[in-house]
Amino acid sequence: MTYCIAINLDQGLLFGGDTRTNAGVDHISTYKKLFTFSNGSTHAIAILCSGNLATSQHLIESLRREIELEEDNLLSKDSLFDCAKHAGRILYDIIQESAHNESDKLGDFSSNLLLGGQIKGERPRLFMIYPQGNFIEATRETPYFQIGEHKYGKPIIDRTIRYDLPLEQALNSTLISLDSTIKSNLSVGLPMDILLYEKDSYDLSRYRRIEEYDEDLLNMRQYWSNGLKQLLEELPTPKI
Repeated sequence: MTYCIAINLDQGLLFGGDTRTNAGVDHISTYKKLFTFSNGSTHAIAILCSGNLATSQHLIESLRREIELEEDNLLSKDSLFDCAKHAGRILYDIIQESAHNESDKLGDFSSNLLLGGQIKGERPRLFMIYPQGNFIEATRETPYFQIGEHKYGKPIIDRTIRYDLPLEQALNSTLISLDSTIKSNLSVGLPMDILLYEKDSYDLSRYRRIEEYDEDLLNMRQYWSNGLKQLLEELPTPKI
């Protein structure tokens, strides 16, 4: 399983995800789930994946090969809407092909995607793509999407994220949300991948992988834990 989150803010976009995959307690591995596609000048696109690992890897490889072969691809589109439509179609075809080839018909080949970024001439945009190939777009009122095991980290995001929030503050919320999920769910684990995209920069270099003993993560975790304990001590108790 996994937990991934993407946020579309006035200042830009933020992507975060863990790297754990598992097929039972005896088979736990680490795989990257955050992928980028950019030409550095007009297109900057990031994709987060959850679900069937084989499906996700097939999708990313297909998208990359299209670019290498200079076929119709993400970097040739004029709108991020068209990118979401393109990725959704490929995702649907992969799932249908896998299900058709599976003899027992019991496998779950589904995968969900978060696709966001900016194409020159548009504002930054963010889409969630379903296994059926259809998708929805984030709005000012709901500027974020979560996929995978999001229930433990969702309350933090629901309470803190708004469209006009600075990217750095959104980063703190994202890290706390991811770390809280890792704390409560064994199917989500470190390291985590973080990407910040500043509006109109077309630069996807603000990327960081956070490992288990990362000093910033440990300090943030301790600060958050101590803050919660202090807040509970100071919180007015209702009369019962």
